[in-house]
Amino acid sequence: MSQAGSSAPSTGSRQNGESHGASPFVEIARADWAALAATTPLPLRETEVVQLRGLGDPLDMREVQEVYLPLSRLLMLYATGKRHLHASTSAFLGERARSTPFVIGVAGSVAVGKSTIARLLRELLARWEDTPRVELLRGGTALLELAPFLFPLAWSAEPLAAALTLVARAEALILDLRGNGGGDPDTVAFVCSYLLDERTHLNTLHARVGDRYDQSWTLPHVPGARFGGTKPVHVLTGPRTFSAAEELAYDLQQLGRATVVGEPTRGGAHPREGWTVHPNLEATIPVARAINPVSGTNWEGTGVLPDVPCPAPDALDRALALIDG
Repeated sequence: MSQAGSSAPSTGSRQNGESHGASPFVEIARADWAALAATTPLPLRETEVVQLRGLGDPLDMREVQEVYLPLSRLLMLYATGKRHLHASTSAFLGERARSTPFVIGVAGSVAVGKSTIARLLRELLARWEDTPRVELLRGGTALLELAPFLFPLAWSAEPLAAALTLVARAEALILDLRGNGGGDPDTVAFVCSYLLDERTHLNTLHARVGDRYDQSWTLPHVPGARFGGTKPVHVLTGPRTFSAAEELAYDLQQLGRATVVGEPTRGGAHPREGWTVHPNLEATIPVARAINPVSGTNWEGTGVLPDVPCPAPDALDRALALIDG
């Protein structure tokens, strides 16, 4: 890709999506490049940008917004596409080959600010919604934010395993589910497997059709290192926490493995399906229900009730205070 600030097209390039020859390179005017992320909020504050830039680097918020935010999104699309391709290929071939890392190199002369660019891209990429947020807080406490969903393991297993392995040596863990809208129950079991020492029954789904009972258990083995089943875990919840994210919080709470901090969740434990009964009317009816092996019930309608109630925006500070004692 050509320099983002360049505006004059060269022979054999593509300008604004138009093909001119066989060149694989694309030249985009800076204004057009900046417009690619015009509707995307910048996830960094000005104070954070100041901390990231090196001595003498003229990096400002406008340059981050217009140049590096679109670049980070394009890189994330490439990395996500590679992960999807690997998962699809492995499924097609019937193998579980380990994916190679997606490596991003920053090149240039000594004085071009490569270190600043590398630090900036690392922060931007870490804050896209596809990436679990991992942060080391005070006192050896790790924060792991899972949002916006618990995606299927076919393409989320690797980043989740990396994030969970990264926090394995922390003294305490805060699992932030305040912005998680649900997802795949298998991913719930995958995450719980890193937080428990022994294989554990987490949940049973009772389906109406066929009167079927499907149990969910933690995995006997996980890629990477476990956080383990003895160190403190606090789960942050709020009114946006829903479905599979609620199950994750509820499972850990009922097992006595985690303290839930924040607000009650939305209360969706029963899988539903929709039937069209009229061109302008659809009936949505529960087809199964979750049964927790400890409580014998679930969080349908009530939500997951926090052990330590507080406003969701204050939950992180409250959890840190609990850890500090």
